[in-house]
Amino acid sequence: MNILFTSLWTLLLLGRLVRSQQLQRRDILNYLLNSSAYDARIAPDYEKDVATEVDVQLFVTSIDSINAISMDYSMNVFLRQTWRDSRLNFSHISNISVLELDQRRIDDVWVPDTYFQNEKSASFHTITVPNELLHIYNDGFVIYSIRLSLTLSCLMDLRFFPMDDQTCSIFMESYGYSIENVALKWNPDDPVIFGLDDTDEQTLPQFYFYKPLEAKGCSTVNSFNTEFSCLEAKLFFQRNLGFYMSQVFIPSMMIVILSWISFWIHVDAVPARVSLGVICVLTMTTQSSGIRSSLPVVSYIKAIDIWMAVGLLFVFAALLEYAYINVQTRKHRKQTKDNEKDKKSMQIMEPQTKTDFMDRARRVDRLSRVVFPICYAVFNLVFWVVYLSK
Repeated sequence: MNILFTSLWTLLLLGRLVRSQQLQRRDILNYLLNSSAYDARIAPDYEKDVATEVDVQLFVTSIDSINAISMDYSMNVFLRQTWRDSRLNFSHISNISVLELDQRRIDDVWVPDTYFQNEKSASFHTITVPNELLHIYNDGFVIYSIRLSLTLSCLMDLRFFPMDDQTCSIFMESYGYSIENVALKWNPDDPVIFGLDDTDEQTLPQFYFYKPLEAKGCSTVNSFNTEFSCLEAKLFFQRNLGFYMSQVFIPSMMIVILSWISFWIHVDAVPARVSLGVICVLTMTTQSSGIRSSLPVVSYIKAIDIWMAVGLLFVFAALLEYAYINVQTRKHRKQTKDNEKDKKSMQIMEPQTKTDFMDRARRVDRLSRVVFPICYAVFNLVFWVVYLSK
């Protein structure tokens, strides 16, 4: 009887201390986390057979690079997750509104096992201390935030490269808890926040970046026929054409135009015309190889492949045009030498020979001065209309 009376009196005194807010935060944490009723290995509603709803928000601080060769992109993010754990409700013992846990005590609290499904590599920041935050509110509401650096895969379609748009996704999923135990939900107000500035468009070194096209929930089924809750956010990237205009399109266009100078060089200037044609072909080949080295090997034709192939075709055609001209001039010289052996034959055939071969060579040069630019202009018109109006 005395023991029962003492216990009741102790509880009464404890209640008065708590309601007078003399109970320290340390005592509340010890009460919540060291209690036999709390197990950090078990989800909040696991025993009730109810899914714990986890509200997810992604705060993107920076997008560092988008790599077409490895088909991935890197970003720094804060992953913020909130849920309600009734076992951590302390409103009945204190008027304190929130408990801010030190990172060394976070391991004592249950947190979701969320992971990034399309992650290639990731790192958790630990300088100067592990970058994680956990707040417990008096009604059992929990906020958990961690800072991560992620490299995520992004399957790119490069058919329109470099006039291409890319859609990259962020996939998150619960690793061990099925959808019956943990349900991931995007934050209804701001599922993905970008900390660069307040505009809808951000400028990256090679891309214009727009806010998410879509943020939605999903579910996946593994090989054991277990369904898991997942989240997906799609990001839209539009490639900036300025770099490729200055480094690829304009230089290659100038090389093609440069190859046409041979049409104005005299047909007898063999070293000049041959050297110009060969240099233009080699330059186009080198430029094309440099572009291919910065892109992945794919089974389809890209826009840049068509541009470089047609440019190389025009340059090579200019070289072949002079090969034809050179053949005509050599025929003329040979015929002239043969005719010089017989002066009588020369007097009759020389005028006809000059007209047949030299005039034909000059006509081809004059025709090339018009046909080559017109054909290249038509190609440019079709190319840019098709690929810019996609």
